[in-house]
Amino acid sequence: MSLKPWREIAVPHDDVLKGTFQQAEFAADLSRVHAGTANAEYQNPAQFFQRTFITEGMRLLLDSVVKRLSGRGGDPVIQLQTAFGGGKTHTMLAVYHLAKGVAPASDLQGVPAILDAAGVTELPRARVAVLDGIKSSPNQAVVRDGQSIRTLWGDLAWQLGGAPGYALVADADASGTSPGKDVLADLLGRYAPCVILIDELVAYVRQFEEGKALTGGSFDSNLSFVQALTEALKAVPTAVLLASLPESAKEAGSQRGEKALASLSHYFGRIQALWKPVATEEAFEIVRRRLFSSTNDPLALESVCRAFADYYIDNRDDFPQETQDSKYLKRLTHAYPIHPEVFDRLYEDWSTLDNFQRTRGVLKLMAKVIHRLWKDGNNDLLIMPGSFPLMDADTLNEVLYYLPQGWTPVIERDVDGERSETWEIENKDTRFGSVQACRRTARAIFLGSAPSTSSQGVRGLELERVILGVAQPGQQPGLFKDALRRLGDRLHYLNAANNRFWLDTRPNLRREMEERKRRFQDREDLFPSIRERVQKSFARDVFGGIHIFTGSGDVPDDWALRLVVLPPDAAFSKSGQSLAIERATEILNQRGEQPRFKQNRLIFLAADYDSVGRLKDHVRSHLAWRSIVSDYKDNRIVLDNLMAKQAQASLEQAEETVRRMIRETCKWLLAPVQEARPMNGKGGGLSEVKWEHFPLNPGAQNWSQEIERVLKENELLISEWAPIHLAKVLKDWFWKDDAKDTSALNVWQQSCQQLYLPRLKDDAVFQRTLAAGAESREFFGFAQGKEDGRYVGFSFGRRASPSLDSSLLLVEPVTAAGYAQRDAAARPMEPAPGTTGIDASRPRAKGPARPADDAPPSVRKRFYSSIEINPLRAKEQFASLDDEVVRQFTSRFGVNVSITIEIRANSDTGFDEGLQRAVRENCKVLKFRSAEFEDS
Repeated sequence: MSLKPWREIAVPHDDVLKGTFQQAEFAADLSRVHAGTANAEYQNPAQFFQRTFITEGMRLLLDSVVKRLSGRGGDPVIQLQTAFGGGKTHTMLAVYHLAKGVAPASDLQGVPAILDAAGVTELPRARVAVLDGIKSSPNQAVVRDGQSIRTLWGDLAWQLGGAPGYALVADADASGTSPGKDVLADLLGRYAPCVILIDELVAYVRQFEEGKALTGGSFDSNLSFVQALTEALKAVPTAVLLASLPESAKEAGSQRGEKALASLSHYFGRIQALWKPVATEEAFEIVRRRLFSSTNDPLALESVCRAFADYYIDNRDDFPQETQDSKYLKRLTHAYPIHPEVFDRLYEDWSTLDNFQRTRGVLKLMAKVIHRLWKDGNNDLLIMPGSFPLMDADTLNEVLYYLPQGWTPVIERDVDGERSETWEIENKDTRFGSVQACRRTARAIFLGSAPSTSSQGVRGLELERVILGVAQPGQQPGLFKDALRRLGDRLHYLNAANNRFWLDTRPNLRREMEERKRRFQDREDLFPSIRERVQKSFARDVFGGIHIFTGSGDVPDDWALRLVVLPPDAAFSKSGQSLAIERATEILNQRGEQPRFKQNRLIFLAADYDSVGRLKDHVRSHLAWRSIVSDYKDNRIVLDNLMAKQAQASLEQAEETVRRMIRETCKWLLAPVQEARPMNGKGGGLSEVKWEHFPLNPGAQNWSQEIERVLKENELLISEWAPIHLAKVLKDWFWKDDAKDTSALNVWQQSCQQLYLPRLKDDAVFQRTLAAGAESREFFGFAQGKEDGRYVGFSFGRRASPSLDSSLLLVEPVTAAGYAQRDAAARPMEPAPGTTGIDASRPRAKGPARPADDAPPSVRKRFYSSIEINPLRAKEQFASLDDEVVRQFTSRFGVNVSITIEIRANSDTGFDEGLQRAVRENCKVLKFRSAEFEDS
C-alpha cells in the first residue's frame, strides 16, 4: 500500500493555508484580552482552550490556581521565569480565562480534568487584575472614571474594587509610597477570590532612576510594594499572584534592568513557586493545534509513522541510536505531520538565539513553511528539515530575522535557490535531482548549524542526524551520503570535521581554492603536472621510449618501439572530428621538418575528449590545494588547526582523484595501419592510412602491461612470431620472380617502416623467428652472402642461430632446396682411407677450375668512405647517413668509428662581419678544431 503525503492527511487552519495570518497574532497580549480588544482565538475562552495544549507545566500551575481560589491550598505567589518566548504570557491567559469564569468550565477543553484532579466541583468566579509593565508608564497617570491613578498599587486597587478599593490606597498612590502589608491584605481580603497577573514587571521598574521620584513612585517604593504584596498574599487564602520575570540578565536590558531583575527575583524567591517551561514533546501538540485543524485519516497517519520507524530500524547504521527505540514511533505520531527532528533543531538549537521566542518563534516560522509547502504541492510524507522552502522569500526572511548578518549569500549560493550550487548539481545529475538530494541535505545542515554561538563547544550535525533530516522510506540513505560528498566538493560555506557538518558565514577553504584555480593555465601549469604523473605511471618494459606531450621533432625516427602520449588538447572522440588523429598523423609523417621513415614503430595514446574537461578541473583543484598547503607550511597564510587539517586532507583526496582521472581520461590506444595487396599483376596496392582505436581498462593495476595486453589481443604488436607467418610475408613482399633471396636485415627494417607489415616488438622477436624456422625446409634458407652466383655460408634445414646483419640472406625454400641439391652434387666425395680420393675411371666435370689455394678469404678490418653532401639538403642527408651507415658500425661491439667533416665555402663578394662573427661563435660552441676565414 502506498503511503499518503502529509497534505492528504493533515489539514492546516484556514489562515495558514491562505497565508493571511499576521505575525502579531502569534503574540498573546494579556492587556488586549483584559481590555476586550484581542482577536477571537485569544479573547474567546472556548476558542482559546481549543487551540491550547495544556502542557505538564501549565497543568500543574492551573491545579495550584484552582486549589488556591477554592481555598484548598495552592501557592499564593507563582513566578513565571522562563526564556524569551517560553509561553508564560500564554499561561497567564489560561489562568485569566479560568478565573474570570465567563465561559463554564465544561466548555473549556482540558479544564474539567484539572478540576476533577483538584477535587473541585465548581470553581468560583474571581476578580482579576492585570498589571502590564510595558503598557503602564511610571511618569504618566491613568484616568479611570475621572480618577487619576499614578502607581501600580493604585491600579491594582481600582481593578479589584473600583473606587472603594482605590480609596484604601489613595494616599499611598498620591504620594508614590508603597502601602503597607496590612493595607494590601485588607484590599485582597475584601475582594477575594482574586487573581493578580503582573507581566513585564522588570520593564516597568527599570525605568526608575535611583534617588529620583516619578509619578509612579520610585525604584525603592516599587520594590517595597512587591515585597508587601507577596507578604499580604500569604494572609489571604483565596488570592493568588502570577508574575513573569525574564530568565536572563540580557533580556532585562540595561544595568538598571539587571538590578531590578536581581531585586525582584530576591523578593519573589522568598515565596515563589517556579513554573515548568514547555518541553519539546509538548511543543508537538502546541504547534499542531495552532497550525492544523484536523487529521482526516488516522489509519494513513499511523501507516506513515510506522513506515518511518521500520525504515530507521532496517537501516540502523545510518541513523541515530534514538530512532531504534520503540518510543521514537510515539514521537513520530505525536509530532505528525512535522518530523520530530524539526522540533529538536528548533527547540534545542534555534531557541539558543537571543531573539528567538521558544514557542512563538516556532509557530511563526512553521506557519510560513507550511503555507509555502502547501502552495507548492509538496508531497513529502512528513515535513522534515530537508523540506524547508528556503528559496521562498517569506520563509527566508523569517529565518534570517533571527540570524546575524552574512547568511543571505550562504543560502543563495550553497543551500537553496535557482542560482545555488545545489540546484546546479541536481540539474546535471538526475540521480540527485529526482529526490532533491542536494537541496534537502543542505537545508537540513543549515537548520541544524546556522544558530551557532561562540560558546558552542562542538559545531555541526553528525552524519546520521543529517540523513535523519532528509531520507524517507523507500529511499536509499547512501544516495544522500553521495550527495553530501558532492556538496563537500562544491560548496563554499560547508565545513566538515569528525563526521560533523555545518555551514558558516565565513567561506571555507574551498572558496580560496576556487579562486586559486583560476591562476593555473593549461600549457604552463596543467599539462606539465599531468605529464609528470603520466611519466610515473609507465615502465619501460614494453617500449624503447615513451614520449609524453612532445612535438614530432623530439620523437626519434629509429628502430625502437615508441609510445607517443598526445597532450590533452589533442583528445580522441569516436564521433566527430578528432584532434588526436590530426596530431598523430603529423607525428607519423614528419620528424620535425624531415619525413619520418620508421612509421611502424609508433603507437599513440590519446585522452578521451569527453573526460578532458573534468581532468583539467581536477588538476587545477589539486594544484590549488597544493599551493594552499605549501603557503601554510611557509607561513604565507594563517589557518587554524581544523582548516589546516582540512587542507591537507583535501590535497590528499585531490591527488587520488587526479591519479584516477588520468587513468580514466588517457584511455584510447591509436594504431596506424594500412591494408595492402601484393603487386602480382592483378591490381595490388596500398590503402590510405587508417587509425584503429581501442580503449584501455582504467582499473588495471599496471598501465604498461594493460597497453601491451590490448596491443597483443588486437594483433597490433607481435612479441612471438611463427616462422610460417614470416615465410608468407617474404613470399608476398620480398621474393620476386627474379629475386629468390632477400636481405634479412632489410625485412626487419621494412617491418619497422611499412604500416602494412606486422609490427614486431623488437629485433629479438625477428631473430627468434629466424632461429625457429632454421631447422625446417618449409620456410626459408640462410646464406651469409652471395658471390658470383653462389651462396656463401649457405644453410638449409639445419639448426642455426643466425646473426641479423647486412650480409644475412633469406632464401626462398624451393630455391634453397634446389641449391642444396646442386651443392651436394657438386661437392667432391670424401676419400676413403688409404686412397687418393680420385676416381680415374670417372670423367671430370667440365667447368672453370677452382683455385688451388682453397684457403678462406682474408678478414677485412678497416672501412673508409667519402661523400659530397648537398648543402641545401645537408640536414636530411646527415640523418640518412647516420641511420643507414654509421649505426651499422656503432651498433657492433668493438668497432671504433671516427667521422670527420670538412666544410668549404667561397664567395666572390666576400663575407660580411656579422656572418663571420656568427659562424665563429657557433663553431666555438660546437667545438670545431679549426674555423678560419681567408682573404683568398
